[in-house]
Amino acid sequence: MEGIGPWITRGAGAAIGVAIVAGVIALAVAASKVVALFFVAIILASGMQPVIAWIRGHSPLRRGFAILVVYGLFLAIVIGMALVVMPAALSQFERSLAALPPFFERARAWALEIRPTGIGRAVVALIDTAAAILRPAGAPSSGQVVQIGLTVAEALTSILTLLAVVFFWLTEHARLQRYALAFVNEGRRARVRDVWNQAETRLGMWVRGQLILMGSLGLATSVAYTLLGVPSAVLLGLAAALAEGIPIVGPLLGAIPAVLLAATVSPQLAIEVAGVYIVLQIIEGNVLVPLVMRNTVGISPFLVILSVLIGAAAGGFLGALLAVPIAAMGEVLLEGFQAREVPVAQDPTVDREDDEERLARETNAPDEPDRRERVRPSTGGAD
Repeated sequence: MEGIGPWITRGAGAAIGVAIVAGVIALAVAASKVVALFFVAIILASGMQPVIAWIRGHSPLRRGFAILVVYGLFLAIVIGMALVVMPAALSQFERSLAALPPFFERARAWALEIRPTGIGRAVVALIDTAAAILRPAGAPSSGQVVQIGLTVAEALTSILTLLAVVFFWLTEHARLQRYALAFVNEGRRARVRDVWNQAETRLGMWVRGQLILMGSLGLATSVAYTLLGVPSAVLLGLAAALAEGIPIVGPLLGAIPAVLLAATVSPQLAIEVAGVYIVLQIIEGNVLVPLVMRNTVGISPFLVILSVLIGAAAGGFLGALLAVPIAAMGEVLLEGFQAREVPVAQDPTVDREDDEERLARETNAPDEPDRRERVRPSTGGAD
């Protein structure tokens, strides 16, 4: 009976710990949007950190003012695009929408001539479905206007909240890190701090690499589509740049609108746009991506595909978008838990085969040294 008391105490402590962990997990699931917003803020803060450090190193500004300078530059870029790029892009888009009905009529007439007739009817059904989706909507109702207003207000609120979280994370980063490390054993704090900093560095390098790739592809597609005479070339370039941020399927999603709009002009132009897309993807995959990502610590293609599939299944579009940085950060954390100072032994079977071959050679040699020198246990590492 005397030993029952400690066991009850330990069991109660374990039950309380499990309940706390379960409660935290349930809270995180219920507030998944907040967790995603916080993670996006950390990603953006990690990408902004080198810019802020450069500004502070070349000016007497304090950290808070340096962050505001970066915010001001970002706001200036957005306003510049809104005043210069968007009007021209929207004008081109309106002209492209006006050209869609005649294009669908021509496509429908062509599909009706396809033989056998069953395939032709199937193609006509696809064309009618696409025409119904892309048909310009009429004047919105009062309920739709209210819903659009609420959606815009929610988006603006999310953006302002995101910027506020990024600002406070950057200004309070050192204090928050010290507070979190206070819960870690003193002998492991330095290791945990290094892993933490490496994870944020990996996120920042990934963000900067993605921005360079998105900007390069958006500029290249805009110039190529303009030279080819594709309608809404600027808007299509912007769409291609944004789609580049989506792993694996993003470039294809960015090319589909360009091919469709080019088809409204002529089938030949659509083929030319598809050819330009293939050439740009070859250049990007073999030249641009290795050049931009050379200084980044990437993850294997297998983990990229696996993380995107899991992210899309768990969180849809947002999950697929955040899957790669989450996997990159998780890889850093796992590397931090590994015993890097202790090398991993090779396959013991391979080592035994090497020892057997060495033993056979030494047995047939004219000078036979002591057996204790000839047969020695495998070290598991390189000689």
